[in-house]
Amino acid sequence: MLGAGIAGLSCARRLSERGHRVTLFDKSRGPSGRAATRREDGWSCDHGAQYFTARTPEFAQAVAQWCAAGVCQPWFPSLRVFGPAPRGPRPAPAPQRYVGMPHMSALGRWLAQGLDLRLWHTVTELRRGEGGWALRSGEHGWHGESFDSVLLALPPAQARALIQPIDPELAGGTEPDPMEPCWCAMAVYDADPLPEVEGAFVNQGPLSWVCADHRKPGRQGPCCWVLHAGPDWSRAHIDASPAEVGAWMLEAFADLGARGTPRQVTVHRWLYARGAREPAPGMIWQAQAGLGLAGDWLAGGRIEGAWRSGRALADALG
Repeated sequence: MLGAGIAGLSCARRLSERGHRVTLFDKSRGPSGRAATRREDGWSCDHGAQYFTARTPEFAQAVAQWCAAGVCQPWFPSLRVFGPAPRGPRPAPAPQRYVGMPHMSALGRWLAQGLDLRLWHTVTELRRGEGGWALRSGEHGWHGESFDSVLLALPPAQARALIQPIDPELAGGTEPDPMEPCWCAMAVYDADPLPEVEGAFVNQGPLSWVCADHRKPGRQGPCCWVLHAGPDWSRAHIDASPAEVGAWMLEAFADLGARGTPRQVTVHRWLYARGAREPAPGMIWQAQAGLGLAGDWLAGGRIEGAWRSGRALADALG
């Protein structure tokens, strides 16, 4: 299994529970993918997924188990909207929101328990032979193990690069790329710059979301605000320097009423931030080849989509 985000973890965990031997590879230093937390000297901040919801009974049951285990809890923020309301029908009220405890990355760490997880493994090539699938990573070269199946829980562009040489037809199923980019700025303040706001959707300028991360349940440490730019703006400025992006985003934050100057700003670029919101097949499984794909981009986006996609791929294997 390649990719230790929520899709890969849910797939690997379900397969493991059914008696399959699963090895999970990820290029990062920890599991959880975009349900991520940035930790720096003296502060931390959820800089990927900000919260999640449960829209189906199956996922709601899983979330209830996570809450009972203490790795998430309901979040009741008072949210504002800056800028004009989007056109079209008025959206239905959002389901209950949840956040990871004490950070969003706790979800991945909990799902990874008991799994054979190999971190710092950037898989760069796949090869299928008589003995099964072999893989090569940039850090360790060709691995001595072989595998009956290879399952990719990766953004479509990354999955396509791996499978194009061995299955061009399947690789074509990952186009066009439905993932959207997102620039994120994390700003640490000595005094809260916007104490009257807990979080807000932004429909003006470069920003799409701002949140007082330090006021989420269970958080500790100094005042830290997370700012997300919208996908169109992020795409238009995808090659800008982090310093430039941070300055532009802080200026837009000030336009919302934020006061003061942060003592530290960290900027992160998510090239593959948000999955497609349109209906999608859920997962892709080619039994004859032993090759499968999962991810939120195949299941309508969101953490729930990632979890459901991984489970669906595991169920397809049996």
